[in-house]
Amino acid sequence: MKRLGDYTPARVSLGLTGQSMPLKPLLDLRLAHARARDAVHFPLDVRSLLAGIETHNWTALLVHSAARHREEYLRRPDLGRRLDDISIQRLHAAREAPLTFVVGDGLSALAVHRHAVHLLERLLRTFNPDEFGPIVIAEQARVALADSIGELLGAELSVILIGERPGLSAPDSLGAYVTWQPRIGRTDAERNCVSNIHPQGLTYDQAAYKLAFLITESRRRKLSGVALKETAGSLLA
Repeated sequence: MKRLGDYTPARVSLGLTGQSMPLKPLLDLRLAHARARDAVHFPLDVRSLLAGIETHNWTALLVHSAARHREEYLRRPDLGRRLDDISIQRLHAAREAPLTFVVGDGLSALAVHRHAVHLLERLLRTFNPDEFGPIVIAEQARVALADSIGELLGAELSVILIGERPGLSAPDSLGAYVTWQPRIGRTDAERNCVSNIHPQGLTYDQAAYKLAFLITESRRRKLSGVALKETAGSLLA
């Protein structure tokens, strides 16, 4: 007979030793917590990320938020939503394109290193290369940083792939946010999210399928957010 825990990675049906958790589940929990904490502080290795992007012959553009370092980023979320002055100048000089794709470290650069290029490889084959400009790599980034980036690049739509807040089941979960007509002041209600992207969650193929649907529908209907429902269904349907 299967236990409840066989159906989910959640910590359920672990049993008891006296009034406490058994030793092995307790140690597993502490290890998962340590991995989640480490993921928050894991630095983005821009060089290796660039190497992965260049393998696919995409161009890249580096930007940085107004948060100068990781400690400031964690203490001041507002700074992670704004670009620094040098990045603004770089974006002004970059080629404009209808679609802007951003890769941001977020709260788990580990997720970005493990999954972002794999997801982009599957997603970008859906679109003509002339439709998107350089892949923007953003350090110390929050989701809303893509609003500023997309606005400066004159994009009609932005997509940011970003490391999600690490959990005890997955310290390397990637999220993707789609925003129609990105500009400063957009709210979370005006974007669509595809989350939990990693091999034990939503696979790269499934996530690319859902994102391609959202991007196509957003451009067709000229909106995103709560007014746009993800009805793509299953990739295998």
